[in-house]
Amino acid sequence: MAGDFLPPELRVPSRQEMAGLMMRWQQPLVINGEVRTCPECGAYRDWIVFCMRDDSVWLRCRAGHETKELGLDAAWYNRHSGPVDRFHPTLEEGLRHLGH
Repeated sequence: MAGDFLPPELRVPSRQEMAGLMMRWQQPLVINGEVRTCPECGAYRDWIVFCMRDDSVWLRCRAGHETKELGLDAAWYNRHSGPVDRFHPTLEEGLRHLGH
């Protein structure tokens, strides 16, 4: 019944309406027993982890290098991320919110 739904201004975007989700991962990221490092600069901690609409997972180091992480998937992201606390209209605003 249409009366059961929240008004539009109180609804959160659906997963398909967002480009992806992001979280900060400050400690070293260990995947299959190996510490992940940035292939460009060698950073091994303080990542931003992105889970994209297509369920791919990407890592971004503090220097801004991004790489697709084949060892992680959306299920891993969902197990390790907390609840969504904010929606950001741009990537830059999201990164600022997470301290990058």
